[in-house]
Amino acid sequence: MKTSIIGFPRIGENRELKFATEKYFRNEIKFSELENVGKEIRKNAWQNQKDLDYIVSNDFSYYDLFLDTAFTFNVIAKRYRQLNLSAIDTYFAMARGYQKDGLDVKALSMKKWFNTNYHYMVAEIEDDTEIKLNSTKAFDQYKEAKNLGFETKSTIVGIFTFLKLLDYKGEKNINDFKDDFVNAYISYIEKFQELGLKTLQFEEAYLVYDLSKEDIDLFKEVYQKILAKKGSIKIILQTYFGDVRDIYQQLQELDFDGIGLDFVEGRKTLDLIEKYGFVKGKTLFAGLINGKNIWRNSYEKTLGIIEKLKEKEIDFVIQASSSLIHVPYRVDFEDELDEKYKKHFAFAYEKLEELNDLKKLADLDYKEDQNFIKNKKLFEDRKNLCDRDVKERIENLKDSDFIRSDSFEKREEIQKEELNLPLFPTTTIGSFPQTLDVKRNRKRYKNGQISKEEYEEFNYKKIEECIRLQEDLGLDVLVHGEYERNDMVEYFGEHLSGYLFTKKAWVQSYGTRCVKPPIIWSDIKREEEITVKWSSYAKSLTKKPIKGMLTGPVTILNWSFPREDISVKESTYQIALAIRDEVLELEKSGINIIQIDEAALREKLPLRKSDWFSQYLDWAIPAFRLVHSACKVNTQIHTHMCYSEFTDIIKSIDQMDADVISFEASRSNLEILDSLKENNFRTQVGPGVYDIHSPRVPSVEEIENTLRKILEKVDYKKLWVNPDCGLKTRGEEETVKALHNLVRASKELRDEYRK
Repeated sequence: MKTSIIGFPRIGENRELKFATEKYFRNEIKFSELENVGKEIRKNAWQNQKDLDYIVSNDFSYYDLFLDTAFTFNVIAKRYRQLNLSAIDTYFAMARGYQKDGLDVKALSMKKWFNTNYHYMVAEIEDDTEIKLNSTKAFDQYKEAKNLGFETKSTIVGIFTFLKLLDYKGEKNINDFKDDFVNAYISYIEKFQELGLKTLQFEEAYLVYDLSKEDIDLFKEVYQKILAKKGSIKIILQTYFGDVRDIYQQLQELDFDGIGLDFVEGRKTLDLIEKYGFVKGKTLFAGLINGKNIWRNSYEKTLGIIEKLKEKEIDFVIQASSSLIHVPYRVDFEDELDEKYKKHFAFAYEKLEELNDLKKLADLDYKEDQNFIKNKKLFEDRKNLCDRDVKERIENLKDSDFIRSDSFEKREEIQKEELNLPLFPTTTIGSFPQTLDVKRNRKRYKNGQISKEEYEEFNYKKIEECIRLQEDLGLDVLVHGEYERNDMVEYFGEHLSGYLFTKKAWVQSYGTRCVKPPIIWSDIKREEEITVKWSSYAKSLTKKPIKGMLTGPVTILNWSFPREDISVKESTYQIALAIRDEVLELEKSGINIIQIDEAALREKLPLRKSDWFSQYLDWAIPAFRLVHSACKVNTQIHTHMCYSEFTDIIKSIDQMDADVISFEASRSNLEILDSLKENNFRTQVGPGVYDIHSPRVPSVEEIENTLRKILEKVDYKKLWVNPDCGLKTRGEEETVKALHNLVRASKELRDEYRK
């Protein structure tokens, strides 16, 4: 029995990479200093894996592994090459954009990595792109590990997944580039042959999607050529986030030395093995420990699968189901969390321990083993977490609880009259810059250095400043700025019973952006008001409309570590009822515009379309409606969604029955607009007119041009003007400039359409 992982967290146990990278962006350190931080993080990761049979390298990145792969094979758009920057600064320009010395270059688009909350950079390939080896990163990290005494398997995004996820900007398509990439991947293998690499892992997550015959033929074609040149290197084909039902038999026929399959999210993985077997001579890398959630593994359940694999005499390795980048570093860092909770959790480091435990238990009569018995008791302890009131409320839900009594058309007419907003009303998505003084105030309060009164007095002052700023800028619908919130999910979780919170359990979302997902421990309910006093105070300061800001139930669930002892549907309905209570309190206080963010709606959409409704949309969309169904006709419900692909679920989004929907569009070149038009989307919309994840400031002309493009597809009476996401991570100066330009562009267009 052997053990392995696909990848390890790379931000550093104390987010060292984040802070060092941001210092580099501010020109406070040289790249050599940033490199030293990276080397220390990699060394620590390899040391943590020392007891595994397969230690992984090239899973470290300064920003994103997909971007690394693009850089490795010279997939660098012309606009970045023409900047004539160093290699690392070209790389970061692709990730963040570049605005300096009169140059203004947009960043690559950003999308969710399959069904996770991690974001990858979508590399653009142009017709004249020369595919070739351009980076020695993977080779350097392999040598670095070897010099430290670690023999590693090296990993990279596989050619098929890379080809499928590239953004083709010219006339050429996959078929035009496939041979060039085959040759480049072969050169990549040949270089590793020179270095003496034993094992190379190709990550092919795209195989868990629905595959067409053309997809399967392409996969077979490129890998037949690549595998013919593998020489002495063993090639592992690694999949995750689902099963490979469409191509399982073909994978068996190809000359892979190992195949990695997901037994956690792969609903049919075990069925496929039982039906078709597993070819002798290949090694199965069995993803038996959940790489995306933080609960302890059930040894009883996992060992049952291991026994079945043994019975079939399959040569297999046990590993996590996906890269451990999706979980925090280690539980031991949570010194303020009670042991009665901590013993139930396994972060990245503990998952390594679990792999070693399972390796030992698999060779024992484990049912009498104390470690096994202790593990089994953990799951028995979690059987008594039910809140009777919550359970009864869920059981008593009726169909009418999911439907707003007044039609969309009636609401739109009444809201238009009562709100009396101008054409192209301007607003923001909610949060304003979380400056150092805001963070310091929150930290001092949490550390007990200031009283609750002092903490709140500071926030009230910031809210007043924010309202005055928005009035000065000329925005039409104002927000309170969200200065009281550390995170759009964690903040709400802190005001709901059933949640647990960590201090250092950081997970990378993209680049230097890290989040600390809360943990759903037990049944959820609202015990107190959450946002009402902040929104009400903002309302008292202005005659303009104030928009109340809430996070929706699906996003709260998807951006938390969910329970595994009840269904996600039940958990989401519990959260929906809690947020519903807050919506009605806001409405009662006189807030008649309420935004319920569902940034992560699409995130947990099953990767296979055949599962979309039966396993997700049939309850996710009703969960959102449950939140606002009891609102009055004159209460305008907004929602916001970001960094996901929505074109294929537009009809379902319209069925959310919101009055206004804003969404990220700036980095995706407004691609969603065609789908809105094709589906006769009735909801008022606010496509993001500029990218807030880049420090660059868009000009008035740029925003106006964007709005004109939008108006080719969207009824001018239904268009809102806003940034593509919250402004929390941006600086004050750039925020003011960008919003000033946004308002000017909207007003110029407004004057034109009034004539």
